[in-house]
Amino acid sequence: MQSVSTIGLDIAKSVFQVHGVDAAGQVVIRRQLKRRFVLSFFEKLPPCLVGIEACASSHHWSRELQALGHTVRLMPPAYVKPYVKRQKKDSTDAEAICEAVTRPNMRFVPTKTNEQQSCLMLHRVRHLFIRQQTAVINSIREYLAEFGIVAPVGRRGVEQLLEVVADPADRRVPEVARACLAALGGQLRVLKAQILEFDRRIIAWHRSNATSRRLDAIPGVGPALATALVASVADAGTFRSGRDFSAWVGLVPKQNSSGGKDKLGRISKQGDRYLRSLFTAGALAVIRYAKIHGTSHRPWLTALLARRPTKVAAIALANKLARMAWAMMARNEPYKEPAALTA
Repeated sequence: MQSVSTIGLDIAKSVFQVHGVDAAGQVVIRRQLKRRFVLSFFEKLPPCLVGIEACASSHHWSRELQALGHTVRLMPPAYVKPYVKRQKKDSTDAEAICEAVTRPNMRFVPTKTNEQQSCLMLHRVRHLFIRQQTAVINSIREYLAEFGIVAPVGRRGVEQLLEVVADPADRRVPEVARACLAALGGQLRVLKAQILEFDRRIIAWHRSNATSRRLDAIPGVGPALATALVASVADAGTFRSGRDFSAWVGLVPKQNSSGGKDKLGRISKQGDRYLRSLFTAGALAVIRYAKIHGTSHRPWLTALLARRPTKVAAIALANKLARMAWAMMARNEPYKEPAALTA
């Protein structure tokens, strides 16, 4: 027990699997642990390297084990998979984790703080409410269309449909259907109020964080994207460059190169889908503003829009915004206008 140097910990809801080796790589521990015994088990061990897959509850266990003096490394599950031997089971997974964490070229996930995870929860729950709101609106439109009642696309159109539902004198809607639609209308109002409340909480979190306020100065980056970046990227220094960061977000071309020939296709769409959608929305906002007020002050964007479709240009601009954001976070610097804009 005293000679353990590296442990692979396969976490779960109730039963955890431990695989420990000594400095020579010989197996010295292979056992299961109930959840309530995990911390007491690691309290008895001398400080060692602990590898965990970056999955549900991994950041919690990383913080707990670090508090006990252990060095914890979180790894993407996709990078651990190649080290799994033959059959898939908990003991094999723990052994693979123990092997992967010692690889010199392995990529690790920085442990997030409670504050970062709370902010990410704000974004995730708000995004869930927005999807539910869209589903409710589509249901109202669909059900009323069955009775020949339609309205224009947009917020005003939905309000017109709810006015029809609220009018008992309108005989086009049967009473049973009216009761169902009224319930959907009530749910829609609740969802809108909840989304508004979460927007206020995100703004408050944004104002309380210095890094988020700095990122807000980038064109196309607002409080939503700034707070999501600060919460998602625990340590910008883990990325070697802005290109590595944009590749993690999934905004770089997908490669299929061989034989010395570079073949680039569409963006890889790897990494964080939520961050990628926010970067793309911000880039589209910059392009829309430039088309209204002119693009003479952004020569790079002007030339790009002249030879590429708007959405292709938006992805390229989103890639550029991601690199700017990484540079500001990694170097702890404020936003600097390009020379072409200040001239």
